[in-house]
Amino acid sequence: MTEVYRDPHAAIGDRVADLLGRMTLEEKVAQLGAVWLTAVVRDEVFDADHAAEILANGIGQVTRIGASTGLLANESAQLGNSIQQILVERTRLGIPMVIHEEGVGGFLHRGATTFPQGLGLAATWDVELMAEVAEVIRTQMTAVGARHNLSPVLDVARDPRWGRVEETYGESPELCARMGTAYVQGLQTDNLANGVVCTGKHFLGYGYSLGGRNQAPVHIGERELREVYAEPFAAAIRDAGLASIMNSYSSIDGEPVAASRRLLTDLLRGELGFDGTVVADYFAVLQLHFNHMTALDAAESAIQALSAGLDIELPALDCYKHLPEAVRAGRIGEAIVDESCARVLAQKFQLGLFENPYVDADAALALFDTPEQRALARRAAAEGVILLKNEGVLPLDPSISRLAVVGPHADDPRLLQGDYHYPAHLEIIYQGRTEAVTEALGGIGADMDADQLPEAGGRFSPGPHFNPHVTPVGGLRDALPHAEVVHVAGCADAGRDTSGIAAAVEAAAAADVAVVCVGARSGLVAESTVGEARDATDLQLPGVQSQLVAEVAATGTPTIVVVISGRVHTLEEESEAADALLWSILPGEEGGRAIADVLVGAVNPAGRLPVTMPRHVGQIPLHHDMRRRGDRSEFYGDYVDRSAQARYWFGHGLSYTTFEYGDLTVAAGSTTSATEISVPVANAGQRDGDEVVQLYATDEVASVARPIREMIGFARVSIPAGQTRTVAFTVHPSRLAFHGRDMELIAEPGLFTFRVGASSFDPDMREAQVELTGEVARYDRQAIVATSVEVT
Repeated sequence: MTEVYRDPHAAIGDRVADLLGRMTLEEKVAQLGAVWLTAVVRDEVFDADHAAEILANGIGQVTRIGASTGLLANESAQLGNSIQQILVERTRLGIPMVIHEEGVGGFLHRGATTFPQGLGLAATWDVELMAEVAEVIRTQMTAVGARHNLSPVLDVARDPRWGRVEETYGESPELCARMGTAYVQGLQTDNLANGVVCTGKHFLGYGYSLGGRNQAPVHIGERELREVYAEPFAAAIRDAGLASIMNSYSSIDGEPVAASRRLLTDLLRGELGFDGTVVADYFAVLQLHFNHMTALDAAESAIQALSAGLDIELPALDCYKHLPEAVRAGRIGEAIVDESCARVLAQKFQLGLFENPYVDADAALALFDTPEQRALARRAAAEGVILLKNEGVLPLDPSISRLAVVGPHADDPRLLQGDYHYPAHLEIIYQGRTEAVTEALGGIGADMDADQLPEAGGRFSPGPHFNPHVTPVGGLRDALPHAEVVHVAGCADAGRDTSGIAAAVEAAAAADVAVVCVGARSGLVAESTVGEARDATDLQLPGVQSQLVAEVAATGTPTIVVVISGRVHTLEEESEAADALLWSILPGEEGGRAIADVLVGAVNPAGRLPVTMPRHVGQIPLHHDMRRRGDRSEFYGDYVDRSAQARYWFGHGLSYTTFEYGDLTVAAGSTTSATEISVPVANAGQRDGDEVVQLYATDEVASVARPIREMIGFARVSIPAGQTRTVAFTVHPSRLAFHGRDMELIAEPGLFTFRVGASSFDPDMREAQVELTGEVARYDRQAIVATSVEVT
């Protein structure tokens, strides 16, 4: 008789109950953790007998085969199959494992398509494009057998000093929610048997830490925590069925998230309705002992985390391995172990792994970086280019004869990459820099055994493996085949060496136009100036790059500054000096072609800022939806030493054509019925183009202080020259709800102002005030309805 858990026709709940009842305590705990690849590989060779010994009790997950090796897709798939075979055929119960990987800006694997970093994708404001990118990531992950993705990053980014802003979707809960939801839908699909589990991270408030420091404490009130920082997670859960959540490293008001039942169970599962698995950020359980000092040792760390609702310890069973002993000693109940194990098993059944544990390794390589996928990478990078300033120099005259392309980012493929792109992320391994791992993990690595960290060297070493990348120099040479394109770096991306600037200035002086490519180096190692654990107090361009821009501009040659960076820089001097200023946010393998497409006018720019760009670091925090009295420029005037205005506000971005907005038509709803808002948008210029139409709301009088204006909807709309499109928003009253004085989520009647325009502080915004009628209505976060958009 076939065991119930092996019956594909049985209900998942019945299969889980049957399997759980057959498992020993050690087998249950093994499902709550992962194993490094190095634990099952000896002397750079997979050893089946050694692996069978290590995995005798099974394992929940295998940690990042692609992201810690230099294996090609077919080799990676075959290795995954070999490990899976041990678990399916040589363990008592045959429970398959899950391989987890990373995918912020593309699958973090050798040969996978390198799309723009997360913030660069957000700059497109294109949810359909995001879903297409996610589908490619899903295709490549499933090809090698990776079924759990440690993405997307749903942190709302409000402090540009924090190095990981580049991985997020920006400062707006609405933009983060819509882009994140599209990403999850593209990867998970509506049936996990065909998809990849997505992990929303980092729950919660991780991007608003003390001093902008990675992993630092967070001090956020309960209202702000829910309305701003939890909302992207809530949206991905209710609108896309987000299947996994990763905890934040930080403590919130002194409570480490990894040990907080209030956050991981009461808020996440109770208020937000989450029913998937909660996974630990790497070494987060250990940090309860080593960093937060709320646990005496690894065993107590495990008890605190599992009791809080943290199901799976990653990247290895460093603490949870002590759970069997803790259960037998009466320190924690086995029922708590069962609860988490049941969720892990249920997800494996949903993924179809018991029926289809293996992949076709021979077919994997053909699904990596195809011409169609590269074309999508180019489109994504081009859609995300933000034209911040243009004084008539762009698009470039096609008859241009000599172009100087200078700057450290002009011809270096490494500088097109973000910290979670391959191979930038893997520098910590292929340089053999375990000290960099230790630093990035807040000191954790120093206390670990050598076999707990990936090793460098040998067949499995990731090495500096790049897909073919196109730099701005290469892209411009292709786009302007009849022009002489002269390249001089001028300076490095960091450091104080100015000896090369004179040659760059000479090249610029002799050219018709100068393009200066500057920015920051993203990564995790010490040489990086942005990325995870690469926080900063100075938001200016690193090194002497500002001097390079100033001296090139001083030649009088029309100067275009292209910023290629994941950092939100203060570009006060660069903006003044440049004739045109663009930001391309770590655009990936096709970044050079995408930038060239915009510069020569083959693509009409429509990227928009997903973050506000301050004038000075002293203005932080500065974002479009500050609560009343938060916008100092409106109520208090400027600082005593400089303007309080942003250099460029959230949502800003220029085009080569002109869009004109008509008057708003508003049909006011109530606290229980939707408000309908529509606006005609005409392309009054000579070029076809995309406009990003943005809807903002202001609650004029409320029982608690509300944002001056918050974005509640948007649409990227293609409008041919001379034509008009009507954009209609349907705003459900739950979208206007907030946590009142008693912390209930309510929609209040009263006066509201709705604004529609091209940015958060567009001076030409169209606006209308309406009275929402009705009684105070109560909602919950699971029932919030996203603003819908129809374009005609």
